[in-house]
Amino acid sequence: MALSGKLIGYVEISKKGDVFHDLFRHNPNEIAVISPDKIHACELLDGDRGAVGSLVHWHYSIDGKKKSDKAVIEAVNEENHMIVFNAVGGDLVDDKFKTMKVILHTEKKGDAQLITLTLEFEKLNTSVPYPTSFMDFYCNLLKDIDAHGKTE
Repeated sequence: MALSGKLIGYVEISKKGDVFHDLFRHNPNEIAVISPDKIHACELLDGDRGAVGSLVHWHYSIDGKKKSDKAVIEAVNEENHMIVFNAVGGDLVDDKFKTMKVILHTEKKGDAQLITLTLEFEKLNTSVPYPTSFMDFYCNLLKDIDAHGKTE
């Protein structure tokens, strides 16, 4: 069994990609307002909000458990609304993974607008499961954001 891996998920969205990009890059604390059952808080620990090299502390619940992780914004691309977070401390990298990158970007597929979510990781050992619950968590979070503000 491989220790390194990559999971890729796609979420079709109705909002423009810049909405998601701006939230995750410049206003991640607003995600706690949109989806408080998943994200509880997001604090800037170091650097300028949204800038490459900034350190962000995420507080969230997954599988019924409160967790927190620190992540550095590793890369940003305005053109395709991409942001890369590299986890540097917290529940994910301390307990299960040597490395974990979360990459979000938007793209057009035919008439649809998609967010592509990529998790690149290296597990601590072969007994650590693939982060499918983390992928599900993120995909559901993206759906919550997309549904926010819609009137049925």
